[in-house]
Amino acid sequence: MRRRLPEPAVLVWIALAATLLVLVAWPLFQLLLVSLRTRSGDFTFANYLAAYGRARYIDSLTTSLLLAAETSLLSAIFATPMAWAISRTNMPGKGLVWAMVFGAFILPPYLGAIGWILLAGPNAGFLNQLWRWATGAGDPLVNVYSFHGLAFVMAFQSFPLIFIFVKAALDLVSSEMEDAANILGAGTWRTMWKVTLPLAWPSILGGTIVVFLETVALFGTPALIGIPARINTATTQLWQFFESPVRVEVAAAYAIPLLLIALVLVGAQKALLARKGYVSQTGKGGERRPIAFGWGRFVLLAWCIGVGLLSVVLPGLVLLEASFARAWGRGLSADNFTLANYRFLIFEHETALATIWHTIWYSAAAASLAVLLAMLVSYIVSRKLVRFAGALGFLAMAPFVIPGIVMAIGFYAAFARPPFALYGTAAIIILAFTARFLPIAYASSSAAMGTLHPEMEEAARILGLGRLGTIARITAPLLKKSLLGAWLIVFIVATRELSAAIFLVGPNTRTMAVLLYDLSEAGNFEVVAALGFILLAIALGLAGLGMKAIGRDFMLRR
Repeated sequence: MRRRLPEPAVLVWIALAATLLVLVAWPLFQLLLVSLRTRSGDFTFANYLAAYGRARYIDSLTTSLLLAAETSLLSAIFATPMAWAISRTNMPGKGLVWAMVFGAFILPPYLGAIGWILLAGPNAGFLNQLWRWATGAGDPLVNVYSFHGLAFVMAFQSFPLIFIFVKAALDLVSSEMEDAANILGAGTWRTMWKVTLPLAWPSILGGTIVVFLETVALFGTPALIGIPARINTATTQLWQFFESPVRVEVAAAYAIPLLLIALVLVGAQKALLARKGYVSQTGKGGERRPIAFGWGRFVLLAWCIGVGLLSVVLPGLVLLEASFARAWGRGLSADNFTLANYRFLIFEHETALATIWHTIWYSAAAASLAVLLAMLVSYIVSRKLVRFAGALGFLAMAPFVIPGIVMAIGFYAAFARPPFALYGTAAIIILAFTARFLPIAYASSSAAMGTLHPEMEEAARILGLGRLGTIARITAPLLKKSLLGAWLIVFIVATRELSAAIFLVGPNTRTMAVLLYDLSEAGNFEVVAALGFILLAIALGLAGLGMKAIGRDFMLRR
């Protein structure tokens, strides 16, 4: 009897499962394995003793946790009033505030850090120069090279994440609940504290945890500000383990607790929220009216504009000035204006154009792979096509709770050495970017797939179209806007990725983010600013394309 061959779609599902295992599970398994082995392959705990056997290494991890805690708290303080003001009140200037939040989201963290170095450096920073000129004081007004200065800079970079979470939750709160509180005698402020914000508490907590995890894993800002200030963090310590001679075994052992911390935080969030239900019973959604806030709306507007100025406008302006300056410290003057920084990058620098091409190519390839994988996984999960569909969805979302720097070291442990020997190649960077940002694409694809009824696919299959043909000709075209939005946001965040790239690039595969870091280490802030604005131009151009094709807030909705 002739054995029946499996349907091609089944082979695709098997290949998809294998791909996710290679991209997500294999690097983490290798990370754990390398941390428990000597270079000769023998089992040992010596790597953990080396990683945590010195007080300085333990202090670095403690500093990272304290820094992440302060940054998360500050981000929540900045973002929550802004989200409430835009979602629930009649505050004027909402379009301007949206633009500032979007700008803070687009601005790469390390570029914002350089802007704050130019603004608040204790000696030559513009704000401190202005302070000394105005008051004659000798001490600086602000010093970015301090623990609290570093925390504030990172909070200005991170608050859009909490803003997105909280605003999305507040948009679903019906005005009927606030009206009921007002009828019972509660004023606007009391209603906000007792009714509105408690309903958004899961989103506030979720956004705060995301910021905490991102801060712990962030490399660029702690390196640019923390190293000169002698503030050693876990990520800068990991980078030191990769200096010659490379001690990947010790780095892997040092990275494992970061992964455990992420898992514990996510588990703690679920445990806290499981104790209490957060349900708004309002029929078909209820009416949502902006609160008439009187003169208080101008206070809210001042708060929002203040956060926007400090997070994106002032750093952006000082970077723009520096990019056209012969010497950024000389300020605005006709004799200090020059196009030499851009000319140097485009026509004279040995690798600048190559890094621009690398960034575009790696980001586009990673975005395409991530969206393709995400669409197929979300299709399998939503249609329950295989028994292990839930496991595929879990693997697709797992990198969300894996710090980016841990993922990078896992990829180094898994693929840098023979038989793969991919270190320094385009392949390892593209694969790492794909795994790193797969949850973004999957979340968007899964949400879109949930709105698509399977009846059209079933009709196509009845008419003889196979499963893969149905996806290509029916499902994907119907989801093209969501898939395009996911592709654009993965591309944009990949162009600015530093934490993963700096551990995996080689001499011939540097990206713009790595080149920016290298130039900033040399103190050439004028050229750094020019290259940064080239990167921003690419990101803003694609963001503009997304706004035109999908909607003004397509990035913030994802």
